[in-house]
Amino acid sequence: MALAPFHLAIPVHNLEISRDFYTNTLNLEEGRSSDHWVDYNFFGHQLVIHFKETEVSDAITNSVDGKAVPVPHFGVVLEWEAFLDFAELLKSKSIKFIIAPYIRFEGLVGEQATMFFKDPSGNALEFKAFKDMTQLFAKLS
Repeated sequence: MALAPFHLAIPVHNLEISRDFYTNTLNLEEGRSSDHWVDYNFFGHQLVIHFKETEVSDAITNSVDGKAVPVPHFGVVLEWEAFLDFAELLKSKSIKFIIAPYIRFEGLVGEQATMFFKDPSGNALEFKAFKDMTQLFAKLS
C-alpha cells in the first residue's frame, strides 16, 4: 500500500510569529491560508497551523533512552541524509533544541537519528531517520 499523506492541525497562539517560523526557519512551502490558519507542505504531508488563544498546560515528558521526551509531539521520519541536512539547517538558524540531534538506540533494534524542538507556540516536534528503514516498526526480540 502506498503511503498516504497525513493531515495534522495544531494550535498556535500567534499566527504571524508561527508563520515566520514554519516558512523561514523550517523552510516549509506555504499553501492556502486565511486570517486564522495557514496550510504547509510538511515533507509531503499537510500541516495546518490554526490561531488559538494561549492556554496554560502542564509540560509532560516520558523518559526514552535516558532523555525527557515531550508528550505530545509530532514530526516525520526523513531519509538519513535529509535528516543530517535538516539538522544542520536548524543549527545554522540557532534552533533551541529540547534534545539535540543524536543517535538513539545505537547498535540496537530501531537505531535512529532523532532531534526535538518546539515551535514558538510550544508545540513539540520530533524529526528522525533510520539508516535501515526496515527498522521503523521492528520489535525487540
